[in-house]
Amino acid sequence: MPTSRAISRQSLPETIVRDLRERILSGEMGEGEPIRQEALADEYGVSRMPIREALKRLDAEGLVLLTNNRGATVVKHSLSEIGEIFDLRALLEVDLFRRSIPNMSADIFASCDTLLHKMEQSFDADDVAQWGTLNHQYHTALYSAADRSLTHDILQRVSLLSDRYVRLHLSVMEQRAPAKEDHEQLLELAKRGEIDEACALLNTHVLRTRDQLLDMVISKRGAEGA
Repeated sequence: MPTSRAISRQSLPETIVRDLRERILSGEMGEGEPIRQEALADEYGVSRMPIREALKRLDAEGLVLLTNNRGATVVKHSLSEIGEIFDLRALLEVDLFRRSIPNMSADIFASCDTLLHKMEQSFDADDVAQWGTLNHQYHTALYSAADRSLTHDILQRVSLLSDRYVRLHLSVMEQRAPAKEDHEQLLELAKRGEIDEACALLNTHVLRTRDQLLDMVISKRGAEGA
């Protein structure tokens, strides 16, 4: 870990949360890794109180496991839990997409086209982090006309839990090509108003990611002796 991550006191709580979240999602802080609050306080140049508050936030988000007696660790999901996360994504996203397609405007289609172009650029540059961010924005745009704010909020939480696994998936270059083709086809089907076909493809898209990811996690954990 870096020796110093000192930050402005003015934005202290949110900045620590954002930075720790990114370190977890990027894999810098690995699943099951103990989190040393004193060491983090030294890194950020703060007392333990804002660190504790940040960890409470991340515990509520499902990224950190915080206990009174054992301190904190990065959450390590079981294979069953990882599968469940993506099953939930499929259910929520397909429902939102089905409701969104009839209401999608020319502006939304244009926004999706722009995001696809940016994704193409990040794909060519092999920029996994940027591709992952754009991937989330693209899916959000596809569902934006659903007018289901509660479902969107639930999906945001589920997507956060899946993000570090999606990044692992995207880190393998050959896994991005099928996703790229799916994204283009999803938009074309939505533009044509082919709701059933679009939703079937989206369901396949999410569940294929689930299956490939589970294989990758099994292999990774086996190599680590976990």
